[in-house]
Amino acid sequence: MRRIALVTLVVDDYDEAIRFYTEALGFRLVEDTPRPDGSRWVVVEPGTETGGGTGLLLARAKDDAQRARLGDQTGGRVGFFLHTDDFARDHARMLAAGVTFLEEPRHESYGSVAVFQDLYGNRWDLLQPAA
Repeated sequence: MRRIALVTLVVDDYDEAIRFYTEALGFRLVEDTPRPDGSRWVVVEPGTETGGGTGLLLARAKDDAQRARLGDQTGGRVGFFLHTDDFARDHARMLAAGVTFLEEPRHESYGSVAVFQDLYGNRWDLLQPAA
């Protein structure tokens, strides 16, 4: 079997990113390992169990070029898609946790969806696919 295991997401600060993804989005911290160069290997996943979806490698920006990409890693497009089995539950929980939604929920032929942004401004879809 082949799958995308990790996607790198450039962040400004490891700890604030961990808090956002674990507390506001309900992700699970899989690994937080210090590296010899002073960086950390930080991985979060959306599932509650190992292998619960493609993980995010939270990589702290190292220079001005990387810092310039914070919040705009996909040129303003939705770049990340968080699937759920209960849109209403997750939407309400995320709103209560302070997540910024950029639109009201929509019910499309492919499912229920709303665009939100992460703590840096990257755009995500919260999506419950149609049955």
